[in-house]
Amino acid sequence: MKRLWTPAWIARHVALVVLVTGFLALGWWQISRAASGNTLSWAYAVEWPIFAGFVVFVWWREVRHALRAPAAASPPAGAAPAEPAAPAPGTPAVRRPVRVARVPATPVDGADDADLAAYNRYLTWLNDNPGARPGDYPG
Repeated sequence: MKRLWTPAWIARHVALVVLVTGFLALGWWQISRAASGNTLSWAYAVEWPIFAGFVVFVWWREVRHALRAPAAASPPAGAAPAEPAAPAPGTPAVRRPVRVARVPATPVDGADDADLAAYNRYLTWLNDNPGARPGDYPG
């Protein structure tokens, strides 16, 4: 339970109280407006408590997730660093990206349109310089 009293968790608890209180107060305000004849406020009077319930749901889910996660145990002094554990079965492992061979662009010869030829040269330059920005084009 000490994990739920760190500064980050205290901020989350305070945010929960502020948001739920604010949302319920806005719901009560909409009920008072609806009672005075504003029919649209009935929808808002239902909506604000739903928002408060969502905040409680997210907070509860995060609390359960924090309590379910194992505490970060520090290795004993003088112990050798442990090898990284293999991923559990059924969890996806992080893999290296697959490299795809680039097909060389065919030069545009005999293009009828000069603008089209210039645009194709520009696209060829962008393809040959993948890290470059379009503003770096020398042509």
